[in-house]
Amino acid sequence: MPADRIAQLLDDIRLLDQARFELVQSLRELVLGLAPAISEEVKYGGILFSAAKPFCGIFSYAKHVSLEFGSGAALPDRFEVLEGEGKLRRHIKLSSVQDISKKHVGEYLLLALQASAKP
Repeated sequence: MPADRIAQLLDDIRLLDQARFELVQSLRELVLGLAPAISEEVKYGGILFSAAKPFCGIFSYAKHVSLEFGSGAALPDRFEVLEGEGKLRRHIKLSSVQDISKKHVGEYLLLALQASAKP
C-alpha cells in the first residue's frame, strides 16, 4: 500500500534527522497542495509525485534534500537555482525549510506541473 510505504520512509527520515524530516514534509505539503489530483509513491528511494504523469520527486540525503525534476532542463530557470547538466533532469538542493521560499520552489513546482500536463 503506497501510504504505508510513504509513512515508513518519512519515519526513517525523522529518526535520522528531524530537520530534514521537517523539510521533506514542508516540500511534500507544498507539492500535494498544487492540485487535488496529485498522487505520490515511494520509488528510487524517494517520493515521486504525478498528476497526468510524473513531474517531480523529493529525495533525502545525508546533508540536504533534493527536489528533482525529470524534465527540468525544459523549465525556465528565472532564479538560476536549478542544478544539473544532464539532457533532461534538473534539481534544487535544499538545506533548510527557509530555502523553500529563498529558492522560489513553489514557482518551479507550478512550472513542472504545468509542463507535465502538456501532451
